[in-house]
Amino acid sequence: MRTLRLVTVGGMIAYRALFNWTRPALFVGTLLIGPVFQLLFFAYLGRQLRVGDDQFFLVGNAVFTASMACVFGGTMAVANERRFGTLGHVLLSPRSRTAVFWGRVLPYAGNGLLIAVFTLTVASLMLGLRIPLTALPGLALAMAAGSLACGFFGLTLGALGLRFRDVFVVSNVAMALLLLLTGVNVPAGSLPPWMAAVGEVLPITHAAEAARLLAAGRGLDAAAPALGQELLVGAGYAVLAAVLLRVFEAESRRRASLDTL
Repeated sequence: MRTLRLVTVGGMIAYRALFNWTRPALFVGTLLIGPVFQLLFFAYLGRQLRVGDDQFFLVGNAVFTASMACVFGGTMAVANERRFGTLGHVLLSPRSRTAVFWGRVLPYAGNGLLIAVFTLTVASLMLGLRIPLTALPGLALAMAAGSLACGFFGLTLGALGLRFRDVFVVSNVAMALLLLLTGVNVPAGSLPPWMAAVGEVLPITHAAEAARLLAAGRGLDAAAPALGQELLVGAGYAVLAAVLLRVFEAESRRRASLDTL
């Protein structure tokens, strides 16, 4: 119970302390309105190029819109502690740092789920996409799995903040790779084999696949394998983040560079 409290309550306190969108206008403009325009851009581009139908782009990009809040949020969970000079205090805590940082992913994953649901709802109303009511619980599950996987992916990038000075450069490159390789805008079958293989181990890929199956009325049974793969990818990044945090913490202590900017 103490560990559970550390993960949940500690994560929410850190979210309030480190979250950069301090004004509602910034949150709405950047995390709600911006993704809607991004989705509409790719939907109309897809219509022009005849790469896929509206459902392909709307559902895929709706799942993808969760990634920005989750990836950058997971990164900030570590990088902002260093930026504000408080990382040393966190690492001096006798409690498990793995639990501390894992807990910080949860609020950002919740953010991502909210953004994905909002984006899909608005874009569907604007472009007339019809989704079966029976698919909505499964869609929410797919979006939640994608958000959680992206959060741990961001935490993995944030762990690099213990070693590199400007980890947000890495995050921006990672976002571009997610946009290109996860199949949200370019069908995986159209990518070179090595790109498709990289996409298989990135978050969002399998969540988008599951969401498209559900939106097409295939049911949760058909989407379950893809959902399982997405959760497995998220678990893999959670373990990788924990390992990197431990390794880079030990290295940073040895070099006395924890709070060096």
